[in-house]
Amino acid sequence: MQNNIKFLSGNEACAEGAFYAGALFYAGYPITPSSEIAQIASERLPAIGGTYVQMEDEIASMAAIIGASCCGVKSFTATSGPGFSLMQENLGVAVMGEVPCVVINVQRSGPSTGLATNPAQADIMQARWGTHGDHSMIALTPSSVQECYEMTIRAFDLSEKYRCPVLVLTDKTVAQMREKVVLYEPGERKLAERKKPSGPAEEYLPYRADDDGIPPMAAFGDKRLLRVTSSTHNEQGFTNDDPGNAYTLIRRLYDKIEDNVDDIAVFKTYLMDDADTAFIAFGITARAALNAVYKLREEGHKVGLIDMSTMWPFPDRKLKEAVSGCRALLVPEMNLGQLVREVNRICCDKEVYSYTKSDGKNIFPAEIIKAWRESL
Repeated sequence: MQNNIKFLSGNEACAEGAFYAGALFYAGYPITPSSEIAQIASERLPAIGGTYVQMEDEIASMAAIIGASCCGVKSFTATSGPGFSLMQENLGVAVMGEVPCVVINVQRSGPSTGLATNPAQADIMQARWGTHGDHSMIALTPSSVQECYEMTIRAFDLSEKYRCPVLVLTDKTVAQMREKVVLYEPGERKLAERKKPSGPAEEYLPYRADDDGIPPMAAFGDKRLLRVTSSTHNEQGFTNDDPGNAYTLIRRLYDKIEDNVDDIAVFKTYLMDDADTAFIAFGITARAALNAVYKLREEGHKVGLIDMSTMWPFPDRKLKEAVSGCRALLVPEMNLGQLVREVNRICCDKEVYSYTKSDGKNIFPAEIIKAWRESL
């Protein structure tokens, strides 16, 4: 067991999680503060029979992992703010083409180049709405190095299960801090695999969904013909501009995720059983908020925490239930107020307060306590 306990950074843990999940292809372009993931992939993948390709930019990186996935290989990339912006068009291709792949976005201060080596949490809305059109998205938000490992594995599982791209939104601090991580033994954790088609090859329709809304997926090069297009298409994969077909397709792409929020979206609660006020946070800010909770509890205040392990799809019903006993909520986040918009949307019967910080510095427990006292 001692051999499976490692002292890793968040980026190293994400890479380890990808390898455990069975990823065999990485295409990317180095960018602070995610570059360690590319470096590790370049060393490890060739040794395990995989492929590492350094691309000319992030546009090509996203295109490459889509192509590799269509060949039947679990594929991933890693980036940060400006690179994530460049990936949005091809992220839409993965949504429309229903191509499983994983994108790790280590958030840093922006916009544009911003403070390239400083942390932020300002990509929440970009993760949800960065690529245009009606679509849904899965985005996981680890708050520890252990979760970087486990959530990267889960990202591959969800991607394969729902035949879609999945995002892992870390932040610079979690990605580069070091903590003890317990790694799984080979075969210890069951991994999800994409649904394969059955029946005669000539009858295969790459976008005919089963009852769960998810079509089986063939791979390029086998006997079944897989067509991938970014255009609205029919079940065969041919471009189709019929309004009824367009609505059916877009509705299915959206519903296959949003109808499964309870399976996908999770969060952790701390001391919420008797809480009359609560913090709602994610990533490194959730760590600071938990410290603030313990300090306020020592003073006799009934404060709890909800650590958002999944940002998208947003867990409306579950979150509303979790805060049902609270009169007020405080949302600390390292941006100018993105998560708080969703909290306000579903908790409109509560007093909802916001504490934001967008100067390239982490939020500390004392700041959260001060904001709590001033608000409440």
